[in-house]
Amino acid sequence: MSSLTKPAELSEFPEPAEKQPPDAPVLCRPAVRVPEYTITMEQTLEFAERTHAGKPQLPLALRLIRNTGVRKRHLVQPIEQTLEHPGFEERNRIYETESKKRCPDVVEEALANAMLRAEDIDAIVYVSCTGFMMPSLTAWLINTMGFRYDTRQLPIAQLGCAAGGAAINRAHDFCAAHPDSNALIVSCEMCSLCYQPDADDIGSLLSDGLFGDAVAAAVVRGRQDPGVTGVRLRRNASYLIPNTEEWISYAVRGTGFHFQLDRRVPGTMEPLAPVLRDLAAGHGWDAADLDFYIVHAGGPRILDDLARYLGVDREVFRHSWGTLTEYGNIASAVVLDALRRRFEEGPLPTGATGVIAGFGPGITAEMALGTWVDGTDGGRPAAGAARRPYAGRTA
Repeated sequence: MSSLTKPAELSEFPEPAEKQPPDAPVLCRPAVRVPEYTITMEQTLEFAERTHAGKPQLPLALRLIRNTGVRKRHLVQPIEQTLEHPGFEERNRIYETESKKRCPDVVEEALANAMLRAEDIDAIVYVSCTGFMMPSLTAWLINTMGFRYDTRQLPIAQLGCAAGGAAINRAHDFCAAHPDSNALIVSCEMCSLCYQPDADDIGSLLSDGLFGDAVAAAVVRGRQDPGVTGVRLRRNASYLIPNTEEWISYAVRGTGFHFQLDRRVPGTMEPLAPVLRDLAAGHGWDAADLDFYIVHAGGPRILDDLARYLGVDREVFRHSWGTLTEYGNIASAVVLDALRRRFEEGPLPTGATGVIAGFGPGITAEMALGTWVDGTDGGRPAAGAARRPYAGRTA
């Protein structure tokens, strides 16, 4: 066990499996879009060498960037514009313009995936840490896309990469508290707008080669329909590693958000893996023997260490690896894109077990347990498919 912390009692919701109804809310297939502009690993290294030539920390930064395994990333602007800094005000204007341009399409697709319309949504959870709007984009979405005016709004701006998991959990909480309700999750991350040309510390240089832009959306459906395929959310939990709030942070300056990354961050899976194991064990599951794993792809060491400490093959994180390789770290959108890749891989039998986990500033972990439901078979467990008990069923 790391000296960082000893896992304490989790903050969990809802109740243990034996007390849960069998018709728990379902997280439906996500929709994800990435911008049209791209930057490859080779271009990233070239720009870093040219921009920071002669800096003593450059060789280490270049090695770390190569080790991320990120082949390409997507940007909301051409690379030449991304490398410029027009000022915080202009960058935030770009954020607002691009979010309004790019979010509606993913919202429409997510609604279609859930077989719902805008007027069927009772709450919108909007997560983003790369720009600021007040009122939140939720107000604009309600006014322009046909959502009801009594739709609850929950914008989350300060959980960073953990916000994808938090959005799923808060939507789960809402639907569990308000049966027959539906919640929409929207993630809008434009990490390239946080690029700081003058920042040359190792953490900043690494981030310049790691983060990408994306928008994503998904529906947590509390209103039951036997034709819906997705992850039936069974239990969720939050956990904060004590005294690590400075390890991932923003310094807000005249030039905007300056991302600060402590060198100890990659080691956080050692104290967090036992938390995941305890969450699964409290539900009667073994975290090392699940059917699917959807976790935040913060970087290659995060995924490798989590595999090692959970005692699983790194291949179980293949969907997260796919996101990291093709899109980079897209912050709160990672878990939604990794889940999209799980859907694209093909159906699982109803009752298959899995975990969803996001990690971010705090250091915060937002975790959820769920069982797959296959709408093509009416959501009925396949004979012999469920290898372990799940909510609503006894062994």
